[in-house]
Amino acid sequence: MQNNDTFSIKTILTGAQMLFVAFGALVLVPLLTGLDPNVALFTAGMGTLLFQVVTKGQVPIFLASSFAFIAPIIAAVQMWGVPATMGGLMVAGFAYMLLSLLVKFKGVATLHKILPPVVVGPVIMVIGLALAPVAVNMAMGKSGDGSIQIIDYTSAIYISLFSLVVTLIFAVWGKGVFKLIPILAGVVAGYCLSLGMGVVQFDAMTNAQWFAVPNFTWPEFKWQAILFMVPVAIAPAIEHIGDMMAISQVTKKTF
Repeated sequence: MQNNDTFSIKTILTGAQMLFVAFGALVLVPLLTGLDPNVALFTAGMGTLLFQVVTKGQVPIFLASSFAFIAPIIAAVQMWGVPATMGGLMVAGFAYMLLSLLVKFKGVATLHKILPPVVVGPVIMVIGLALAPVAVNMAMGKSGDGSIQIIDYTSAIYISLFSLVVTLIFAVWGKGVFKLIPILAGVVAGYCLSLGMGVVQFDAMTNAQWFAVPNFTWPEFKWQAILFMVPVAIAPAIEHIGDMMAISQVTKKTF
């Protein structure tokens, strides 16, 4: 008989860590690009649920925003506006569907020939490194682009360093389940320190509505925005393939 640990402390803590990691990455993209985070949360949730239904819950993955789209979205919004940018992203989604059909009918080997690991790895590294300036700005209490000082610099540095140190301690010296949740530990520690320093403000949350419909934008289809956005979809596709490879290695399964 297999041990069912669906609701064990280990799975609950690791699941909570995944929630914070996915949430942070998900809302960061719309915050940096000027889009609506509520729409991103809604569509990511619906997309993940649909993905799990289609794959019958076989792949432990959460669909969120791709960092590769940050710079292109900012540029597209400035040139053609939000509706046209949404139209370009929608067509990019159809490009993903065509790629999936290629894999279905030609096999995974064809995909590996087109995008071998030697290509996937560097692309993922570049996508991550491109966000380093954003992380530095936020660690200093600024907005992602560094234009606004949101939190006092000294307080921000104390909180950032404290969160980093706690994360490293759990990652390096943690034992058992604690070694699996360094990010969750860093988030909780940093948040508790922020509360103690009076950095956290609850005004926006208390004044917000309990239920509200996200501010959806109806897409417009302009060929300039479409031709600009569709090639960009190659990088997130590579990123997704890399994610699947990483998950396969961790779970010892081939997805």
